[in-house]
Amino acid sequence: MNHSFKLLTQVALATLVCCASTVTSAQNKFVLKLAHSDSADITTSRKAVMAEAFAREIKAKSGGRIEVQIFGAGALGGEKDLVEGVKNGFIQAGLASGVMANFFQSAMVTDLPYLFPNDDVADKVMDGPFGQKLAEDFNAATGMHNMCFGEVGFRHFSTGKTPIRSPKDLAGLKIRVQETPLYVTEMKALGAQPTPIAFPETYTALQTGVVDGQENPIPTIIFAKFYEVQKYVTLDGHNYGIDWFVMSDKFYKSLPPDLLKVVSDAAKFACDEERKANRTFTANGKKILTEKGVEVYTPTAAEFGQFRAATQPPVIEFLKTKIDPKLIDSIQAAVKQAEGKK
Repeated sequence: MNHSFKLLTQVALATLVCCASTVTSAQNKFVLKLAHSDSADITTSRKAVMAEAFAREIKAKSGGRIEVQIFGAGALGGEKDLVEGVKNGFIQAGLASGVMANFFQSAMVTDLPYLFPNDDVADKVMDGPFGQKLAEDFNAATGMHNMCFGEVGFRHFSTGKTPIRSPKDLAGLKIRVQETPLYVTEMKALGAQPTPIAFPETYTALQTGVVDGQENPIPTIIFAKFYEVQKYVTLDGHNYGIDWFVMSDKFYKSLPPDLLKVVSDAAKFACDEERKANRTFTANGKKILTEKGVEVYTPTAAEFGQFRAATQPPVIEFLKTKIDPKLIDSIQAAVKQAEGKK
């Protein structure tokens, strides 16, 4: 009887140890689903570059304790869907840009027209104290974490018949814009007729003359082949777009300190890689436009001043009705400081 009891006890202990080991193993292994809605082609998509760079770093630095699963090309839905998924904890992380104001209105502050004079200043502002504070405010307001800021890049005008050199050249032109009040306000300030059209329908709208022009970053103009129906591009850089790398609070808090550092470092590395890739795509895109016979024009300093003077005051007034005015002052001060450091 004693022998049987001893045997049962040993079996029970062995079972407990086995189960405990399985739990420990499961706790030490994390699956991170990373979603974005851009193309999965790293030769054309900045978000694909960011996602792949992040996954590589995690694989190299986590010792196999984190498995990154990339869901690109809208596999888990559009940007609004995937950010909702991150907010609710169904998706561990996502890459998004234009929809962020739907979750955090202060995100609109970076859309202030002619805010950043160049990439270098944008990097310093978004990687510096201002960007850190914006990320902290985002966390406090939404419960999500922003791991780093990537870039969509500078937006430029393209037109089919009339070259744009100054605001007066936009007078009366129908310009396709995103369905965003800020962009509508901005285009009206330039004298244009803002015409919201879904992106997939933009090429046909340009081709048939429903609109006279549109505005987008150079890589987007190339990807969409707008150069086939547009003769002129003006490199005015009226808005600079930001990519957000958002992470679920539930997942963020589940990570032990060492893995949290791995994830944070990998995210920052990924954003840097995305910026580099996007700037390469942009430089190559300018060459492609010229080769396709598009007239590419860079405004003079005086012309830039005219664009800025026409758009900033009305857009600032609009923003003041949506976000804390102090935030606008803060980012403008950060830009001036970054320019002084250059």
